[in-house]
Amino acid sequence: MSRRRIASTLALVAAAGLMLSACAPAGNPSEATGDDSTASASTGGALTYVISSDPTSTNPINLNDRWGLTFANIVYSPLARVEGDGTVVNELADSITPAEDGLSVTVKLKSGLKWSDGEPLTAEDVVFTYTEKAKKENGNADLLWVGDKPITAEATDDTTVVFHLPSISSAALSNIATETYIIPKHVYGGITDFSTSDLDPAAVGSGPYQLAEYKRGEYLRFEPNPNYAGDAPQVTDLTLRIVSNADTVKTALQTGEVDASFVTAAQVEEFEGTDVTVHPYAEGRVAYLGVIAAKVPDVKVRQALFYALDKKQIDDGAFLSTDYYEPAYSILPPSNPFATEDVEKYETDLKKAQTLLAGATPTITLGYTAGDPAQETEATLIQEQAGKAGITVELQAVDPSALYADIEKGADSSFDVFLGGYIMGNDPDAYSALFRTGASANYFAYSNPAVDTLFDQGAAELDQTKRTAIYADLQKTIADDAVFYPLADNLKILATGPRVGGVDEAVLVPIYTFEHWEKLTVK
Repeated sequence: MSRRRIASTLALVAAAGLMLSACAPAGNPSEATGDDSTASASTGGALTYVISSDPTSTNPINLNDRWGLTFANIVYSPLARVEGDGTVVNELADSITPAEDGLSVTVKLKSGLKWSDGEPLTAEDVVFTYTEKAKKENGNADLLWVGDKPITAEATDDTTVVFHLPSISSAALSNIATETYIIPKHVYGGITDFSTSDLDPAAVGSGPYQLAEYKRGEYLRFEPNPNYAGDAPQVTDLTLRIVSNADTVKTALQTGEVDASFVTAAQVEEFEGTDVTVHPYAEGRVAYLGVIAAKVPDVKVRQALFYALDKKQIDDGAFLSTDYYEPAYSILPPSNPFATEDVEKYETDLKKAQTLLAGATPTITLGYTAGDPAQETEATLIQEQAGKAGITVELQAVDPSALYADIEKGADSSFDVFLGGYIMGNDPDAYSALFRTGASANYFAYSNPAVDTLFDQGAAELDQTKRTAIYADLQKTIADDAVFYPLADNLKILATGPRVGGVDEAVLVPIYTFEHWEKLTVK
């Protein structure tokens, strides 16, 4: 293969999708009612958006939860973004150019960039950010490594950064261009440990807003960043209010106490005939039941649990109908171009479950997010279905940050299994962060050398047909090990009050809700 061919292949990989951002933000046209309030909106005013919990981290180096990433998208900026159709849109970057030999990528920054404190944003800030993120001890480095070596960065002048790859990797360009949020070296250069959940001082960024006040457990309030390189924010007082109870959120939307929030499929009918607008859209998300392998080491017990479950009943209970979900069968969402259904689907078979248990009657503890109606329904149905096979499931609802802090303990976790969901984008190498031995987000305490090898092979393979076959084998292997029971790719449903405009312009996207918060308006 020629060097030019290698570079072209890598460029196509980058366009195919980046971690956490490359899922099509298409809604369900039969449910969405549109957005026609922009014309009567004006610049200024306050907008309150509900989130369900505090961000588990406000540190862009290591955050990986929905509300932490939402916070980052408001305050910081990446080099580039990837749209749902795979189009790469530069943000801080003016250009991103892969070398013909596939071993480096050159990023040219836009001129005149500034931080919210007025200091210039330069290539040194980009190098500083990527260098810290590539340190495994900081907690989120997986995708900036090729094999056993990190991708490195150097500044060749104030606006030019060259990323060097240890070896050619089909996934590497995507991982470089992944929406890493750049942080200022002049503010945080003295920090020696970026594994912490917060930065001090807080939130000096280059995004559309700057943090004005954070009252933990109650709200985060933002004001416009006067040095933002894009269009000035239309909303001048943006608040993320923390409310965990779905019924409280519904009432607050109906009374106008808050302006926007996610809602459940079951609540959609309750908004009919009101001035609340719903906007369902796809995130390429996989909702799942995860098993902590160190807590349930017997694969037969894990498989028995899965055979006891009725996926359709659980999905219909949690997400109402197939108008709001598509069943998932592997670690990849069904819309992913590498996804396969040629895996063990664990169709309900109580007799097989009981045979695998061989008379044993295990008791397992299931952790899930308190106040999440979908997970409450999932947990209750799993408990009921597993009981028919002789498996006792004890339920424990906890705050989401407490849930993940606990399951990260692996063998010392309070839970044996847990309910979760993730959005990782289109390139399957991103999922190595979840399933590779020792990876930063391997909440399953899962280790299979064959899976590690398949991830290595898939990342390095340039031929897309061969790559697809590798990832098909990988999905089969993980399914057979029964540490991950995929439930569904469920639509996210945003509800907005009558004051809110600019939703179409702000663009609904996975994880962040809005790609461009600065384009929202209020009447």
